[in-house]
Amino acid sequence: MSISSNHQNFMKKAILLFTLLLGTFLSAKLLAQDYSSDAIIGVWESGSGKARVNIIKSGNYYYGRIVWLREPNNEEGKPKVDKNNPDESKRTIPLLGMRMLAGFEFKGNNVWEDGTIYDPESGSTYNCTISLADNNTMNIRGFIGISAFGRTDVWRRLELKKK
Repeated sequence: MSISSNHQNFMKKAILLFTLLLGTFLSAKLLAQDYSSDAIIGVWESGSGKARVNIIKSGNYYYGRIVWLREPNNEEGKPKVDKNNPDESKRTIPLLGMRMLAGFEFKGNNVWEDGTIYDPESGSTYNCTISLADNNTMNIRGFIGISAFGRTDVWRRLELKKK
């Protein structure tokens, strides 16, 4: 019994396609990394480049403080303060050194959740999720209620880590 030439060509193409798909899947799995819970520790620059934030760990939680501002002083030459804070008693606190990320927990799969981010430009605090795209790229998503109603900012690590 002989197999037709068309059938042989079809089988060769099917095997080739299967091999390519399997190779692509395996490559993606090998390239995808699951970072350690402490992978976000370090100094990060916000997407706008206006601020740098040092993320540390305390207990099982992660926090971030502003450690650098592109424009640290106001129009009068004095250090910028948290002038938009809804709590009037906090409006004289300097932005430099202020904690803007609080209470993040590592959830696995390169994700830190259950934290908040404070935006000193609006005086608002948002729920927040952090995820790592790679060792030196962090996606920070601030939102109200559910993550779908929010905005993502991409931060870059200042001291680059090797993969």
